[in-house]
Amino acid sequence: MAVSAVARDTVFALRRQIAKIEGTLPERLQAPPGCAPGIAQNQTSSDAAGPDMTIVRPGLAVASADAFLHTGIDRLDAALGGGLPKAALSEIHGLETRDAGAVAGFALSLVSLVLREKQGLPILWVGTTEIFHEAGMPYARGLHALFGVEPGQLLFSEAPKLLDALWIAEEAARMTAFAAVILEIRGSPRLLDLTATRRLHARARSAGRPLLLLRQAGEADPTAAPVRLIVSAAPAASRETLAGPLAGSIGRPAFKVDIGKSRTALPGQFTLEWNPNEHAFAERTENSVAVVSASGRGADPAPASGAVLAFPALASPAVASAASGDQPSRQQHPAHRSPRRAG
Repeated sequence: MAVSAVARDTVFALRRQIAKIEGTLPERLQAPPGCAPGIAQNQTSSDAAGPDMTIVRPGLAVASADAFLHTGIDRLDAALGGGLPKAALSEIHGLETRDAGAVAGFALSLVSLVLREKQGLPILWVGTTEIFHEAGMPYARGLHALFGVEPGQLLFSEAPKLLDALWIAEEAARMTAFAAVILEIRGSPRLLDLTATRRLHARARSAGRPLLLLRQAGEADPTAAPVRLIVSAAPAASRETLAGPLAGSIGRPAFKVDIGKSRTALPGQFTLEWNPNEHAFAERTENSVAVVSASGRGADPAPASGAVLAFPALASPAVASAASGDQPSRQQHPAHRSPRRAG
């Protein structure tokens, strides 16, 4: 019996090594608590694994469902192999600077899900002076209203250099006093290489806490993050009422989420809405564009903008009369004496 147990452990270790070479998540190859390695290896389907386990790859291993942060979207969680790994480095990538708000909002949505389990623990947001000046900082009242995050729960650390920000994030990632750590970086700096991200990933794994790497306006460079999600803003749908969609209204914030990289998932695209009342995601399948509501003063639309400037064009009659010595027309008076309109 002891020889059989040793043989099972040896086979399990060999399969873990093979899976590591193939690129499978090492943290998902741990035998779940209460499950012997041999039993885990013999599973070949999700039905055999049971409701509280997730198959990483048939015939290789299973992991406990508690190892993942569930987004609440079954299709997305299934595509990610159970959800985002809790004890790991996860990359949230914004392709352009204008996506910074959507990336930050999506990260705060994930933080709101994390705080359900880690109530009372703070969140540390680390960034460089450059990114905070470029993208700004979250608004405290908006944090509570949209994500249920108390202003005192979100701590910020502004570092003058990227090297300092990496050091702060690495030290904070190993601490269990934080529910999660966010590291926001702009561009594609050389310091953020495989070695640096491997250290961050190792610290997050040892502490059992998620570390979110926000990449703003950077290239999709190789990192040690097992999952990379590419996030941008999606058009908001109309606001739902008891009578149906309210025409001309703007509904909940929406995100377009692409699976850019995953060691256990295929690429996919999802449109998610964030419910600020329930603090939960909802998937939207149809593409509906929000329309700005009409003016409260009346139903008549505003007049179309014209081409009237402070000074008319050179070929206008006013300029011609001025050249002939006549008094300047009203359009030629200084701009502060008449309104300026630009088309």
